[in-house]
Amino acid sequence: MASAATTNADPAELARFSELSHRWWDPQGAMRPLHVINPPRCEWIDCHCGLAGKRVLDVGCGGGILAEAMAAKGAQVTGIDLAQRQIGVAQLHALESGARVTYRVAGAEELAAETPASFDVVTCLEMLEHVPDPAQTVAACANLIVPGGWVFFSTINRNAKAFALAIVGAEYVLNLLPRGTHEYAKLIRPSELAGHARAAGLEVVELLGMTYNPFTHTARLGPDTDVNYLMACRKPA
Repeated sequence: MASAATTNADPAELARFSELSHRWWDPQGAMRPLHVINPPRCEWIDCHCGLAGKRVLDVGCGGGILAEAMAAKGAQVTGIDLAQRQIGVAQLHALESGARVTYRVAGAEELAAETPASFDVVTCLEMLEHVPDPAQTVAACANLIVPGGWVFFSTINRNAKAFALAIVGAEYVLNLLPRGTHEYAKLIRPSELAGHARAAGLEVVELLGMTYNPFTHTARLGPDTDVNYLMACRKPA
């Protein structure tokens, strides 16, 4: 395992999410928004690439919420994260649920150097806004897929509306997320993410917004990319 000091990771971010690891699978707890947004995200991914039978890598898998959902659709899933405690939670939950997911402590850059072009699909959701160099992670994801493979990203836009809703509203007013989960300066505009993707040799196939209703705890995908958004990319065959 590479140390956090030699990888594209912020030790403070790793420590913050490690502290939340025991709450990852509580659908009514601190990770409730992730449980709510996971079904539409997973369906969107499946509609693009057809997960059944695909070799899938989930980068920044956390406790395994998305990884298990993709495995349930027939994908051969590997989940990686640099937080050892989160991987431990993911492995334990997979044992309890019977989900067939392989987990390991690793970063995308580390794995890309070890086994490039070894996955059909790479997912990197709600993770880019937590790393020091998002472009480096995007490039690693691109290096990990085969020609014709898919990469899916999701993150938060950087503007006044996103600051008001995703940080002030979600973390300090409604307490939907732990305070300090997101830093405004680390948020990423869609144009910036698209630039990183193209620089890594990826074609941007779709940009889609995601809205979350904090009162009904429902999420839907649509054209509004002002706050949360997803991006589907593909490596030319």
